[in-house]
Amino acid sequence: MSLAPKQSPPTPAGVASPAVPVQATAAPTSSAQRAWWLILGALVLAYALLSLYSASSPDARALGAVLSIGPVVLIGLFLVWRWIHAVAAILMAGLLGAIIYRHWTALEQNYEWGDLVQQCGAYALVAASFARSLYGGRVPLCTQLAVKMHGTLTAAEISYTRAATWAWALFYALLAIAILVLFFATPIRIWSLFVNFGTFGLMLVVGIADHALRRRLMPRHADGGILTIIRRALIG
Repeated sequence: MSLAPKQSPPTPAGVASPAVPVQATAAPTSSAQRAWWLILGALVLAYALLSLYSASSPDARALGAVLSIGPVVLIGLFLVWRWIHAVAAILMAGLLGAIIYRHWTALEQNYEWGDLVQQCGAYALVAASFARSLYGGRVPLCTQLAVKMHGTLTAAEISYTRAATWAWALFYALLAIAILVLFFATPIRIWSLFVNFGTFGLMLVVGIADHALRRRLMPRHADGGILTIIRRALIG
């Protein structure tokens, strides 16, 4: 007796083969992703408004201290939870809670310095990330993004995305310096207005300039950059 697998008879010419049922898979939807982006945007706006209020009202220093400390503590605990162990995160939360409680008065009276460190540190790290990708044989960040969105690039397009990476690195470095200078040169309310709203306006202006240059210098891939990322995140 032959143990070879039984083969189906050949299909006559001109006759379609019987369809093989294939289980349909649902196409991934971007509505959930858009919802998360909208929620994140609402949280950022609420944080900015509350931060500006705390900087404008002498009676809201406690709120300012919470807004200054809260994000750092939450991000730190999340990273410990994710990278080390849940028990370590719980123990660290207890320790941080005790330290904050013990030094709350000092934190409340000097929370602006925490805001300064956060703002300068965040933009300086972004600038360093852009600049670091330009050295050591690495692929510039803007080039990585363009390749991911459009595939193979021409030599001119690679040259432009490298220059764009330089421009964004310089922009974020100058932004960090401006935040530091304005902290000492202007009232805290004006400084808070700049870091919570002015910085996003400047990023939008630079993004529009990048988009205009991209349309002129990269006509094959006119869509790209920060504006395209925002648009795709919001409307798919």
